[in-house]
Amino acid sequence: MKSFWEALPTEGRWLLCTVAIQTLGRGVTLPFTVIYLHEVRGFDLGLSGTLMSLIAVAGLLVTAPGGTLTDRFGARALLLFGLCTMFLGNVVLAFATTPAVAGVALVLIGINFGVSWPAFNALIAAVVRGELRQRYFGVNFALVNLGIGVGGVLGGLYVDVAEPRTFTLIFLADAMSALIPMSVLLGPLRHVHGRAKRPADATGGAYREIIRQPAVRWLTAITFVAVFVGYGQFEAGFPAYGRQVAEVSTRTIGLAFAVNTCVIVLLQFLVLSRISGRRRTRVMVVMAAVWASSWLLLGATGLVPGGALAAVGTLLFMGVFAFGETLMQPTIPAISNDLAADHTRGRYNAINAAAFQGGAIAGPIAAGFLLDHGLAAVYVGGMVVGSLAIAGMAHALEGRIPAYANGISAGSEQVPTAPAETG
Repeated sequence: MKSFWEALPTEGRWLLCTVAIQTLGRGVTLPFTVIYLHEVRGFDLGLSGTLMSLIAVAGLLVTAPGGTLTDRFGARALLLFGLCTMFLGNVVLAFATTPAVAGVALVLIGINFGVSWPAFNALIAAVVRGELRQRYFGVNFALVNLGIGVGGVLGGLYVDVAEPRTFTLIFLADAMSALIPMSVLLGPLRHVHGRAKRPADATGGAYREIIRQPAVRWLTAITFVAVFVGYGQFEAGFPAYGRQVAEVSTRTIGLAFAVNTCVIVLLQFLVLSRISGRRRTRVMVVMAAVWASSWLLLGATGLVPGGALAAVGTLLFMGVFAFGETLMQPTIPAISNDLAADHTRGRYNAINAAAFQGGAIAGPIAAGFLLDHGLAAVYVGGMVVGSLAIAGMAHALEGRIPAYANGISAGSEQVPTAPAETG
């Protein structure tokens, strides 16, 4: 960590400092939002779930415009806009007593996610270059998990459904956490817009032209499938399988998420040191094998339901899966940003973000259908096949991206970019 920190430019250090603080605030509310809507505000569970989906739907709808606006006005401007909507959304949600008001609040929160993701990745790419960029994405991911994990623990210790004001206060705390990155963007990073001049001889840049590139199509497909079999199962498929098929306790499921966070935080630096200079597509192949193994572990818990073996298998699933996450998170964003020129970076990141959100929406739908119809074996088999499909797509991607985008030959090949404006 010391060598990484010393290698970072000052702007990169400021950005990294905001991550843990903001995700700590998000972690305090993330596990408890649906509980707040259902048990505190009295909305029925189906309506509460529908309201929660507004975050992903709103985020998906604004991702493409957000990427275009990032390239036009700069990543910093879009991040400030997103943070304002996050602040307002949490304040409104803290006092929402009707579904309509809660829906408005959740849409505002979703808008933040939709515009901030491509903007934040674009800003990272504007201030961190070369091999350090891949390490930055990995460290950023570890800090996000650490912040959300610690925030979840703090929120769990504080909130009480018998005391509605405790929920009001955690949403206000989440709103306040947005003020920290806003102050950094308006202060120490006010000179970094993440905006680039379009070269006079530049061609392309529209979404339809970017998506026509074979490398972009394969990377988008990998992202969608990876989220479908991964993060898209965390809120629905995995907990439902654990409760209905493996028959483990809710405490075991909660502990499994803690295991996931701990493994990521503990292993991310080690993984970054081992994958440095290696083909990113080969790293994805290893990740695919790890994830397939993790799903087989979870599937095995269904053969010994309700006992200690099922509980242990559930915890092992999350630990092994987390190891795969440490391989995924530094590679896919790094490839996407290395493929992009500076003046199209927002749109490249928006395409990747849209694929992520699409997988996050489709994953729970598929899991709910299969498990609701008693097709647990088909569910696990589908996750294993999906994981292995990532390996095949990574192999196809390898023949379609240049060496620098694949994490090798750094320094001998240059990414074609336009100079970024910082003043």
